[in-house]
Amino acid sequence: MPTIFSELRSGVLNLTVQRPPVNALNMETITELLTALKDAACNPDVRCILLTGSQGVFSAGHDIHEMLAAQGQKFSYRLHLLESYNPLILQIRQIEKPVIAVINGPAAGAGLGIALACDLRIAADNAHFTVGFAGIGLAPDSGISLFLPVLAGLGRATELAFSNATIPASQALEWGLINRLVPAEELASESATLAGMLANGPVEAFGLAKRAFNRSVLPNLEDALDHEADLQEIASHSSEHAEGVRAFIEKRFPNFNPSLEK
Repeated sequence: MPTIFSELRSGVLNLTVQRPPVNALNMETITELLTALKDAACNPDVRCILLTGSQGVFSAGHDIHEMLAAQGQKFSYRLHLLESYNPLILQIRQIEKPVIAVINGPAAGAGLGIALACDLRIAADNAHFTVGFAGIGLAPDSGISLFLPVLAGLGRATELAFSNATIPASQALEWGLINRLVPAEELASESATLAGMLANGPVEAFGLAKRAFNRSVLPNLEDALDHEADLQEIASHSSEHAEGVRAFIEKRFPNFNPSLEK
């Protein structure tokens, strides 16, 4: 069963992640989303893209159960990123059509990275954001190491990555992480209106503007993604990551400081 619902209407392609209950991402979902975006890039009928999640959740990030299954096996987090999130993030930035993240609830981990990679972000007033990686002993990936400091500033990005704090939508708007904040019940109509306006605009010029912004602000995106993959490979072999995953599965706070057990 597909995990990405796709609907094209009046030049606007709606892509919805459907992996309830929290739209956690796995390789199947990432592959489907990447394929949908590549197809959209080549389809002249697609003039704007809306990306969202089902059932009031944007995405909780990568499926922790896949990480748990990978522990103890010869599984490379670096290779995983090179085959999954890195090409997905690059595709979002390289498609020369507007891509809007419609954030209808929690966005965490790789889900946050995907949202930040989009050109615009419109969020419901009950949405919230979490970097998430530190909670399971990992470094940020999915472009967060670049997008978060660019949008929120280095100091805020560092605190959010270290503290793993939840950022309410109102704070995200103030810090520039989102472009628009609307009541939850108006999110669908407001995002459709915005997408319709862009779809009826000079899409080729939008694409050139996006190319210019990529060169001016994100010229090192590919290198940043590759470096994230290197760092994640290191983190994946740590005792902190093993403890973080165990704690998540056991629904408890992780103990990253062994001296506290004494």
